[in-house]
Amino acid sequence: MSQTVENVVIVGTGCAGLTAAIYTARANLSPLVLEGVQPGGQLTTTSEVENFPGFPEGIDGFQLMDNLRKQATRFGTRFQHAVVEGIDVSGDIRILKTTEGEIRTRAVIIATGASPRLTGVPGEKDYYGGKGVTTCATCDGAFYRKMDVAVIGGGDSACEEALFLTRFASKVYLVHRRDSLRASRIMAERATSHEKIEMVWNAVPVAIHGTPEAGVHALEVSSTTDGSARTLPVKGVFIAIGHLPNTKPFASVLETDENGYLVPATGSQVKTRIPGVYVAGDCADHVYRQAITAAGMGCQAAIEAERWLAEHAD
Repeated sequence: MSQTVENVVIVGTGCAGLTAAIYTARANLSPLVLEGVQPGGQLTTTSEVENFPGFPEGIDGFQLMDNLRKQATRFGTRFQHAVVEGIDVSGDIRILKTTEGEIRTRAVIIATGASPRLTGVPGEKDYYGGKGVTTCATCDGAFYRKMDVAVIGGGDSACEEALFLTRFASKVYLVHRRDSLRASRIMAERATSHEKIEMVWNAVPVAIHGTPEAGVHALEVSSTTDGSARTLPVKGVFIAIGHLPNTKPFASVLETDENGYLVPATGSQVKTRIPGVYVAGDCADHVYRQAITAAGMGCQAAIEAERWLAEHAD
């Protein structure tokens, strides 16, 4: 085990992690950032980001993350490819157990993000990320002006996505496997009564059809009652069946809610109950899940870590 002790290790390279890296690097903390299985996070699979401030014409998701990485590197951030498998916070020095060995550090910022739940049907992966399949109406809804789209899901998130999409789409099919929504009563009433939303009850997705050139052109669904098939002529398919926070390596040590999201200490968005350990981005935020809010949390976590390290300097 290496005896080197880092000032701060940041786990994750999405907007939260890289923003935290920029701030801690500018504070001369020489942060070490651990890249997991998807360097750059979810935005690297998004072809166009139009709602990140400062880019009036929009920016490619991969390019945005590459810019953030270069900015962090400019100030002295170091990167290492390693997947965290566990953490030991029993001592003053935190020990991250990774696929590349143990890493010792005084402070930790966890910014591992979340992964959207997908249906797994044929065509989903083929058209995911700018080709007609997405998991974020707020991010991509404006690309579907005057088009027919479908939302898959039955909870509050699915209703919110469907209602948001009515601002742009000509028609929104809301596909749910049962004959009533799981969403809260008020959200369900808003969705089912909206003139642009057509409920597709007792149905599950079977396949997403399209072409490499034009993207998605149809969603095939199957009835859960009689097995009959139906094809919905849509240009976009929005998957809204939840997210899985990437928090498993920390769940036995840090507090999580019933869905696995890391829970900050009372009165803070980024502090945990363990001094020197911070959270940022979608691994702790199940409400907003936006690039800009993740970046904001990364900034907060970095400033908190910097202050804590200064107060506990040897």
